Amino acid sequence: MKLRNKGFIAALAGILISLSSVSCVDEIKFGNAFLDKPPGGNATIDTVFNNADYARQFLNTCYGRQYYGLPYNTDSQGRIPDSSSPYLGKKDALTDCWHIHWNGAAIYNLYYVGTMTSLGGQRGNIFGYDREMVWQVVRWCWLFLENIDRVPGMDATEKARLVAEAKCLIASRYFDLFRHYGGLPLVYNSFTGLEGTYEMPRGTVEETVNYMISLLDDAINSGALPWDYRNDATTQTGHWTKAGAMALKCKIWQFAASPLFNDAQGYAGGTSDAEEQHLVWYGSYRSDLWDKCLQACQEFFTALQQNGFYELNQATAATPEAYRQAYRMGYIKLASKEVLHSVRVQMGDAFNSSSYMWHSWSTNGRNSYTPTQEYVEMFPWSDGTPFNWEKTEAEGRLDEMFLTGTFKPGEQNLSDIVLTRDPRLYETVRCNGVPQSLDWTAGTMSGLPFELWVGGADALQASLNETGNYATGYDNMKYFLGVEYQRQYTQWVALRLSDLYLTYGEALMQARGDLAGCIEQIDIVRARVGLPGLAESNPDKSLTADKAALLEELLRERVCELGMEDARYFDLIRYKRADRFEKPLHGLLIYRLDEDGERTDTKWNDGDKNRGALQPTHFAYEKFQIHNIPRRWWSYGFDPKWYLSPFPQAEINKAYGLVQNPGW
Repeated sequence: MKLRNKGFIAALAGILISLSSVSCVDEIKFGNAFLDKPPGGNATIDTVFNNADYARQFLNTCYGRQYYGLPYNTDSQGRIPDSSSPYLGKKDALTDCWHIHWNGAAIYNLYYVGTMTSLGGQRGNIFGYDREMVWQVVRWCWLFLENIDRVPGMDATEKARLVAEAKCLIASRYFDLFRHYGGLPLVYNSFTGLEGTYEMPRGTVEETVNYMISLLDDAINSGALPWDYRNDATTQTGHWTKAGAMALKCKIWQFAASPLFNDAQGYAGGTSDAEEQHLVWYGSYRSDLWDKCLQACQEFFTALQQNGFYELNQATAATPEAYRQAYRMGYIKLASKEVLHSVRVQMGDAFNSSSYMWHSWSTNGRNSYTPTQEYVEMFPWSDGTPFNWEKTEAEGRLDEMFLTGTFKPGEQNLSDIVLTRDPRLYETVRCNGVPQSLDWTAGTMSGLPFELWVGGADALQASLNETGNYATGYDNMKYFLGVEYQRQYTQWVALRLSDLYLTYGEALMQARGDLAGCIEQIDIVRARVGLPGLAESNPDKSLTADKAALLEELLRERVCELGMEDARYFDLIRYKRADRFEKPLHGLLIYRLDEDGERTDTKWNDGDKNRGALQPTHFAYEKFQIHNIPRRWWSYGFDPKWYLSPFPQAEINKAYGLVQNPGW
């Protein structure tokens, strides 16, 4: 289609490149003021690309507009919210593993009640087509590619590296949209804003995937990207590397090869315009897509073996605390060798920064991403065997489902604590009775226990009333690090090595039917937290022969490892798991029992501890179905249209080639 009113440029970039007036010694600030500057002024594209420092700053602006998965901004000053806004909410709260109880989030008041439409609005789609700075970054990067050759004072080696980085930025921003929308308009230049007409039809899924892969292949094969920045971590960490580009290539093929896009029939039945034009699927099942995912994974791990550096963070001792610490530092430590690519909003003390949501808003309703009982039960026992509620209840062991311990003479706190479950549970979910602090250097637990029973010092009446941070009897722990981390800055880990092991295992299973090879990759990830092998821990599931059973275990393992990192949402989307989206979810009411076995809502801390009572260890448990704004999908059935997001109707109306996704 042709557009004759410059509507696409508005969608693509929103502005023409212009810069504020600067003197020859001023530093150009590529921030919000730059983005909002209308055409005009004394500084131009020539100003930027006639100065090496300005050109570097220009690309750094693009880095600053990558996807950041931790909600942190507050929509102040009329800012249109993007996915980093709590007023939209984290997409994992749409899955079976978390529920949000704050009605200020779009996930709560649009998605849960099923009123989301293509008309959108400021707090609409969880990843807005025209609201996430994707098209701005794409255009800026093409401007950079078109002008970098003329930058003085920059050698050919640096120019080649920055070109490769810009291509990675374009590919990554496209992937951000692709996972939500499918096929996209494909941009190959910056546009001047003076064109009379534009042909910009929506690309097919295959064309969009090939576009992203081609950009990454160019960057990978250029020889310009370093494998890592081990020798220049202070200034270069966060820039794209060859390892990051190869990892992103694996993730793109994984998504493209999954049933959402790669199946015998389109997800909405196959008769919609978008399906018939192959804008939301490949048009048939293609086994070669899993082959390409497998090949990309093999190339990545071959390069890893050759170049080294990246590795899973390992425990310093065979203790639950050390395993927890290894897992935690693997994703949060800025210098972690497990992180393949990260995004940071700003540098500074995380605890004095609005970029660190889970500390500064730890008791704020907007952070009430409460884990479900279904999620908690996905974590196995510490010996690797599956947790089974019915069996545990029949054996009278529910009081042991989080920890065991003893009381030493003269002490009120439980001593010699043994954590009875997968160490990742305690790093992802706040559990009743577990000490609140884990020392980041010694790897030892300390402090008061979380009191999550009805009436307890932390939960109070939250679970009984199903409100706030403990509405399900649990609270989120991921990225909540405690006061011992005041020296740590914040980063969003876009790609990390444990995900790549699991992706490789999935590709082995899907492309080759190599179930044993898949299990081997899963076991590498489990071993880091001290869990025995998957097959030996599940002898009744025939995992080396039953592909369907192994897939379920793989998806469970992925959410235990990658909780609150967007993995669960996209895993359920790409496997079209309507059953999980429709599943009624539950919380847990925990009641403290007194010496007579009667329920009491007495606090221990600031309660009867002051009168000599020992830390409570005996409880009664009741599961309850979440009823606070139940998700519409439960009662009406999951509509396949939710697998992909709707394009804004305003963009459809501009007639530059968008075809609406099915059902919207």
